[in-house]
Amino acid sequence: MAKKLCLFLLVCLTLSLSCRYQEKWHTTTLLYFDTVCEVRIFCSGVAFKSALKEVHRIFTEIEAHFSPGSDDYSSAIVFNLFQRALQVYHDSDGYFDITVGPLSRAWGFLTNSRHMPTPGEIKSILKLIGMEKIREEEETLILLPGMELDWGSIAKGFGVDLASQSLMEMEISRGFINAGGDLYCWGENPDNRPWQIAINHPRKSGYLGILSISDLGAATTGDYQRYFIQGGVRYSHVLNPHTGYSPQGKQSVTVCGPETLLCDALSTALFISTQPEKILEKYPDYGAIIADSNGKLSFIGKPYPFK
Repeated sequence: MAKKLCLFLLVCLTLSLSCRYQEKWHTTTLLYFDTVCEVRIFCSGVAFKSALKEVHRIFTEIEAHFSPGSDDYSSAIVFNLFQRALQVYHDSDGYFDITVGPLSRAWGFLTNSRHMPTPGEIKSILKLIGMEKIREEEETLILLPGMELDWGSIAKGFGVDLASQSLMEMEISRGFINAGGDLYCWGENPDNRPWQIAINHPRKSGYLGILSISDLGAATTGDYQRYFIQGGVRYSHVLNPHTGYSPQGKQSVTVCGPETLLCDALSTALFISTQPEKILEKYPDYGAIIADSNGKLSFIGKPYPFK
């Protein structure tokens, strides 16, 4: 009887350990960056717990340093991301600019009290816009009085890159992290194929199409999530740092490429610029899908499978 009991307990222990270490697909949702983030990875139960702790650590750090109103200008992580943002700023002729914080606040997009500022207010604020106005002293950013950084068009992509890279270093070979549309996917999906990434239609339910990618990031900038309409004109949270107003002429821009950080930043720059092709020429590994004001699609840069 004792031997049978011992054998039974041994079998139970073996099954328990097998379940803990057997690899399968795990999916969960998290709330960060004021949006729903999805994590889907193929690993054991033990690895999944460790992976979630790591994603939580990274996303919490990103929120702490880059949330609206943050005045952290001396951390190494802030200085490093500033350097990446500055490169895109120069490459995009200033259309990507994280100093638009005062404009975002004036339009009410940082306080959820959306309204149109007066032309005088915009003219005054434009004096504070421009990344060249920021000085760097011993890896500390020195801003003019009244300046405010808005990291919203690069920080999420940065966080997704850090989290994805960390999970891959944990030997999780297949996965997907999506932070409100800024995403990275690696390895094969649950159907043992490239990941199928649906791009939302900016004006109606459904999709513009589907990207078929793996080991790549993607991000979309559009005028359909945070906006208001006044006088028949749609004003979105995407603001032209040269004029102070929302750009017209496009509904959405999706960028795909090796880094989600750059996909995030470039999708903003291309959405604002009237010559997006010139910007993307400097990033040959990136491609863009642009929906113009009439919903017509165009494709620039490196082609990625899309249907």
